[in-house]
Amino acid sequence: MSLQLALIGFGEAAQAFAEPAGWAASAHDIEPDPVRRAAVAAAALAAGVSLFADPAPALSGRGVILSLVTAGSALAAARAAAPHLAPGALFLDMNSAAPETKRQAARAIEAAGGRYADVAIMAPVLPARRSVPLLVAGPPAAAALAALEALGFTQVRVVGETVGRAATIKLARSVWVKGLEALAAETLIAADRAGVLDEVAASLGPDWLAEANARLERMLVHGTRRAEEMAEAARLLESLGLAPLLTAGTVERQRTLGGIALDPVPEGLEARLAAIRVHHPS
Repeated sequence: MSLQLALIGFGEAAQAFAEPAGWAASAHDIEPDPVRRAAVAAAALAAGVSLFADPAPALSGRGVILSLVTAGSALAAARAAAPHLAPGALFLDMNSAAPETKRQAARAIEAAGGRYADVAIMAPVLPARRSVPLLVAGPPAAAALAALEALGFTQVRVVGETVGRAATIKLARSVWVKGLEALAAETLIAADRAGVLDEVAASLGPDWLAEANARLERMLVHGTRRAEEMAEAARLLESLGLAPLLTAGTVERQRTLGGIALDPVPEGLEARLAAIRVHHPS
C-alpha cells in the first residue's frame, strides 16, 4: 500500500483499522487522560503507526487523511488539520457528524486546498475492521472510493457527490439503532428496579433479554460517544423541520449510562444491573 496516509485520532476505530493493515501511517492524537494516552501510544507502537501530539508533522506530505475522532470534535479536527494539509490532499471525514457539520468541515478543508469526502461508517468497527460497510459522498467520491479500497476496505459504496448525503443516511439510521439501545436499557433498568425483570423479559420473547443486554453493554462502553452522535442526529432532524422528541431522550440516556464510566464493564446482565444500581442513574 503506497498511499501516504495520516490518521486524525487513534481511538477504537483507528486502531481497529490500522492493527491488521501494516499501514506505514502517521497519526495525530490528543488524549488528556494519562492512562488512556499511554494505551494509545502502546497501540500505535504495536500497529507501526507514528504518533504525534502536533498535527503538523503527522499531516505533512500526506496525501490521504482519515479523520476518526468523536462527532463533537469532528469540525474542530478538520479546522485544526486544514493549515497542515498537502495541496490536493484527500480528507476523508469518517465521523458521525450532522450534514451541516460536515459541510462546514468541507469548507475549511477546501479553503486550504484539500479535497473533502463525507464518509459514513455503517456498523460497529469491531469485529468487522476493514470489512465494515462505508458510504462515501462528496465531489471527490470516486477518488475516496479508490483510496479506501487501496487501504484494504472491502465494502465501500458511493452514494453521491453532495457532502452530507452519507452523513444523513447514517444519522437517520442511528435515530432507530441508538434509540432502540436507549429504549432497551430503560426497560431493563425499570424492570430490574421494580423486581419484575423475568416477567417483562418473558413477555417480550425468547431472544429479547440477550439482545437488550448486548445493547446495554454497548451503551456502558460507548454511551458518551454515542450521545455526541445522537446530538448530531437531533441537529439533522431539526434541519428537516422535525422536533427530535425521542432522539433528545436517546441523547440523555446514552450520556447517563456512558457517564458511569465502568472500567471494565462487568460481565453478565446481573452484574451490569447491580453496578447501575450502585451508581443510581436517573
